[in-house]
Amino acid sequence: MTLGPTHREPARPGWSRRRRAAVARHAVINLFLLIILLPLAWVLLLSVKTLPDAMRGGFVPRQLDFGSYAYVFERVATLPLNLFNSVYVTLGSVLISMACAVLAGYALVHLKPRGTGLVLTILLVSLYFPVRVVSLISIYETQRWLGLLNNTAGLILPYVTLQLAISVLIMRSMFQLVPREVIDAARVDGAGPWRTLWMVGLPMVRNGLVVIFIVNFVAAWGEYLLCATLIDDEARRTMPVVLAVAQGGQGHWSWPNLAAVYIIVTTPGIIAFAFAQKLFFKGLAEGATKL
Repeated sequence: MTLGPTHREPARPGWSRRRRAAVARHAVINLFLLIILLPLAWVLLLSVKTLPDAMRGGFVPRQLDFGSYAYVFERVATLPLNLFNSVYVTLGSVLISMACAVLAGYALVHLKPRGTGLVLTILLVSLYFPVRVVSLISIYETQRWLGLLNNTAGLILPYVTLQLAISVLIMRSMFQLVPREVIDAARVDGAGPWRTLWMVGLPMVRNGLVVIFIVNFVAAWGEYLLCATLIDDEARRTMPVVLAVAQGGQGHWSWPNLAAVYIIVTTPGIIAFAFAQKLFFKGLAEGATKL
């Protein structure tokens, strides 16, 4: 028994159009990925080059030389302390900012205290002013009055204050996505405001927590102006100030040594951001499922 010739269905125009659109999107994404990763790869490879190899200008080193990292730790004796200061100040700022933003965002949406409109207006208006520059003198005088000048822990207070407005607004927008019926049902079941927030509100705004973690981490880790103004002791400063000093204030540094400083400064932030990115997409998926 012979079978007749099989006829394939012609490709649908819509499918081929979607395929071309997907190829174009991936091409654009890969292009921007290369724009971001190539400079990082260049700095990383530059940090493990010898000085003659670095002056040659090639992308790939002829031989690996990790002496630049040893030179950095020898030249900047306080580098381990500076790295610890950055981690300490950044984590402290992030945790306090997240706690304040969660409480304020939940209260503004689901408790609605008096003056909510005025508070939101002040928060929004503050975003349109260069607060970090305009209030530098007042921050310095406040820190001096509190006895927090030249104190690493004292950096946490202005860091939290300067990032609090955007953090509260982000959490307010996230709590607005929580159905009012869910909050009311928890209250009917006898849950108080704290239990409702902890058991019902927080699991549903997990992606918002990751967003404000990223925002506050990046701002605190890379902050230079306040630390350079409020801290005089090199051992109590954070890594961005050390990086700036390495470029201009400690004599002539070769390119591999400067690249090693950049890698030391940026690696913790890149690692934290990579983990936060993963949690960010996970939180988005869980939030979409629950909402």
